[in-house]
Amino acid sequence: MSDIITTELGGVVSALHGHGGLTVDMPFQREIFLFDTIVAGTTHIDGIDQIVENLAEGERLSLFRETANEHDHQAIVVRTADGVKIGYIPQDDNVVFARLMDAGKLLFCKIFAKKRRGNWNKIEIGVYLKD
Repeated sequence: MSDIITTELGGVVSALHGHGGLTVDMPFQREIFLFDTIVAGTTHIDGIDQIVENLAEGERLSLFRETANEHDHQAIVVRTADGVKIGYIPQDDNVVFARLMDAGKLLFCKIFAKKRRGNWNKIEIGVYLKD
């Protein structure tokens, strides 16, 4: 049972985030827009320029809690559909989202826009709750 909880991209968590080939139709499912923000920390990701080049506006990204993060106990990692880490939800914006995710709510984001600003890849996203 602990493998399901600790395996970031495996088991039940993976299935709920759309990985692993499992599709479960749920009645009355809807996506509720919560907030718009950016992906933080992209300058610390190796190969980010190539990753961003392959991202498209409207693309869905997965969110995962990173409770063991020594810099931010409410850290939320942003990953591509392939599971590639591209950054984090900004620390100033993540407290409520972390609480929702810790309570078992499924959050994800979609890319609104992407821009190159000097050495920084600015990825604008909308955060959604899947209800």
